[in-house]
Amino acid sequence: MDAIRENIPLLLQGIGTTVALTVLGYVFALVVGTVMAVARVSPIPPLRWAATVYVEIFRNIPLLSLLILISFGLPDVGLRLPYFWCGVLGLTLSSAAFVCENVRSGINTVPVGHAEAARSIGLGFFGTLRFVVLPQAFRSMVQPLVNVFIGTVIGSALCSAIAVQEVTWVTQTLNIRYAQAVLMFLIAGAVYLVLSLGGAALGGAIERAVSPGGRDRSRASKALDVTAGAQA
Repeated sequence: MDAIRENIPLLLQGIGTTVALTVLGYVFALVVGTVMAVARVSPIPPLRWAATVYVEIFRNIPLLSLLILISFGLPDVGLRLPYFWCGVLGLTLSSAAFVCENVRSGINTVPVGHAEAARSIGLGFFGTLRFVVLPQAFRSMVQPLVNVFIGTVIGSALCSAIAVQEVTWVTQTLNIRYAQAVLMFLIAGAVYLVLSLGGAALGGAIERAVSPGGRDRSRASKALDVTAGAQA
């Protein structure tokens, strides 16, 4: 336990870097993936083809290979990024491909008649997506997007391979110094477990909030509480 007590600041710094990698990579992936999903369902063939090529490439490249390509390939073309941002870029490109497919699948769950009705009242393609299709599709996308978040959390560990000082890199360094592999990697595993379970819990709360009848159930529970209080 001395190894932990003596290195709490370093461990906290690693945890903070892991959280930053995960949050930034996932938020950027949501934006890029949603744009790609809109392109995939657009009526413009070049946009559909470009989005399809993007998904097929980045969904099938291992994240570790992508991180190494970004970190050591970009300097060859004159673009140098800090390793932290190389990690964020790799997580974004990889996770966005999965976000795209989840959003596209959610869009496809909305009945075609709803989109046709929106167009009949004068809404264009983007207006139909924004006001009619995406709000309905979001209900079915919550859990798949939570799975992408968990994948981003776990994938952030691979950033240690490009010298990003996140929690896996820190625990590897401390293991070399103290030769306590089990203890160090239990700490790293606990961090990823907490982040993943926290994301899953938040996703479950969002899913319940946006599900049909969610507000009705909330009102019913409040009414029951009031009734129980009156009876008491």
